[in-house]
Amino acid sequence: MYNHLTVQRIVEIGIYLDGGEQWGDILLPNASATPGVKENTSEGDTLEVFIYFDSEDRIIATMERPLAIVGDFAMMTVIATSPVGAFLDWGLRKDLLLPFREQRGRVDIGQQHLVRVYIDETTDRVVASARWGRFLDRQPADYQPGQEVNLLVAQRTDLGYRVIVNNAHEAMIYTGEIFRPVRPGDRLTGYIKTTRPDGKIDCALQRNDGHDEIERLATLLLQRLREAGGQLQISDKSDPADIQALLACSKKNYKKAAGALYRRGLVNITDTRLLLVDNRPPRP
Repeated sequence: MYNHLTVQRIVEIGIYLDGGEQWGDILLPNASATPGVKENTSEGDTLEVFIYFDSEDRIIATMERPLAIVGDFAMMTVIATSPVGAFLDWGLRKDLLLPFREQRGRVDIGQQHLVRVYIDETTDRVVASARWGRFLDRQPADYQPGQEVNLLVAQRTDLGYRVIVNNAHEAMIYTGEIFRPVRPGDRLTGYIKTTRPDGKIDCALQRNDGHDEIERLATLLLQRLREAGGQLQISDKSDPADIQALLACSKKNYKKAAGALYRRGLVNITDTRLLLVDNRPPRP
């Protein structure tokens, strides 16, 4: 967890922070402090640090940022295995344990696994679980269609991708509605598409085919035209894959955006190209 702790004293090996009655004095080693912090810190100052147990089970502080803290989901890489489980790289000097009981299937060095970070009640230590589904909120979610949400891509399926919404709920994004490369572990901005009566949620990476989305695409299309010198080799007859590669949208939405620009007199549309209209007055 992140804590704001008061500097008690500064010593050669680092900075001691006041951990209160629960932890006592906590060392922030020189190697774990942000460059320049020690030189610009005085007793009584407050520092934001992450608290964890080091390899010798001592409470220690760091200003490094882990990939996830307790309660978070994240994709982590296996860097070692042992009789007690696998160890994951979570961005700190001490690796994060993925116990055998919390693994799903085979776990090998170099693999990436989506895990949820939590405190083991038996050992009172921070550990990981690849059985992340049991930590999701299964109560019906109060999302509204079109609502912007944070997504973590969890798993590919035959239908598309399972995603975690706002670090709490599970949802689906279907393959036919994905217009850019996506892989497990990606953190994306998405939008609620529907919330079904059975509690299941469908999401999309674009807003619904409404005015805001078409305006966004029209602006992007103008930008691409200017970057390409005023013309693009796309049209209403282009392969949907070509449009997807250029604009990360469906052909249907491209046609709406191009049509909006045409009606404003900003572009011309031919059978093979989209042309930017030069409205600048001729030079004298």
